[in-house]
Amino acid sequence: MPPIIEFKNVTHRYKTNAVALSNLSFKVDPGEFVFVVGPSGAGKTTLIKLLTREEKLQSGSLKVCNFDMRRIPGFRVPHLRRKLGIVFQDYKLLENLNVYDNVALALHVVGESKRSINIRVKAALKLVNLENKANSMPKELSGGEQQRVAIARAVINNPRLLIADEPTGNIDPLLSVEIMELLMKINAAGTTVLMVSHDVNLVNYYNKRVITISNGKLTNDQQGGMFS
Repeated sequence: MPPIIEFKNVTHRYKTNAVALSNLSFKVDPGEFVFVVGPSGAGKTTLIKLLTREEKLQSGSLKVCNFDMRRIPGFRVPHLRRKLGIVFQDYKLLENLNVYDNVALALHVVGESKRSINIRVKAALKLVNLENKANSMPKELSGGEQQRVAIARAVINNPRLLIADEPTGNIDPLLSVEIMELLMKINAAGTTVLMVSHDVNLVNYYNKRVITISNGKLTNDQQGGMFS
């Protein structure tokens, strides 16, 4: 099977002409769990923006879920994004919608039937152990619960690739483990996971592949933690 992600000699500059990524090359195979680590300003956010096509590829080549990011036309970008699930540090839940409707939103957008939406939302909420919170509003939830809602929303379309951008950054260490166990469960079911993190202990504890980026360059790529 082809890689889920394949960067080849990708260089990306900010509008100021400063280099965000420099000659970056790596690939992620289907079913992998990969941590991306590095100091603030290393290029991790730019990497995610290229994967989601928030930023257009400037040079080199990038393939994501079989989409060629050099050639993808604008009208195909929504098709790409349906293959992706994205979890953010700050949850990005809609405060005026309850838990059920926050999770269901992506299915409404693609025109799923009411019955299908109901079945799939219930399954997603069961996965994150929040069946009893379907009618709750985001402000009524703890930070860990809000992040679990965000994960349910991210996996509702059965994405091939789940991108988690510092998903434990705003919650305490005990809840961080809970979120990590959930991501591991999703990965074990077959979804490829790419997770950006700055938490040394977490990265080393889970002993997965670690890609280190510094000053826009890949400085290390190894299996089994050892991030310091």
